[in-house]
Amino acid sequence: MKPSAQKHDSGYPSARKIRRACENELYRTVKRLGVYVSKERLVQAEKLYFQKVILNLPWIHENLSNRRLLSDWWDENVCTEIAQLWEVDQMKLSAAFRDAFGS
Repeated sequence: MKPSAQKHDSGYPSARKIRRACENELYRTVKRLGVYVSKERLVQAEKLYFQKVILNLPWIHENLSNRRLLSDWWDENVCTEIAQLWEVDQMKLSAAFRDAFGS
């Protein structure tokens, strides 16, 4: 590997960074949904999302620059459970997440 490539190749993010990113993405999603989600349900969704990200961290880190692929992963692995938890339509939740995530 070239020295310049090594300089820009950061390792995996810390658990704190991952948790904060999950919180921010879900916060932005709720804003775009335009529905009230209680603090307890938001915290449960954040824990669920964080756990799924940690379990798939190598794949997520490998595809970090492909937001569309990451959004597809979110739809397949996270969206259904959060939609049930928040009692919202899965398609609306998916669209709100994609809008918030920038894909």
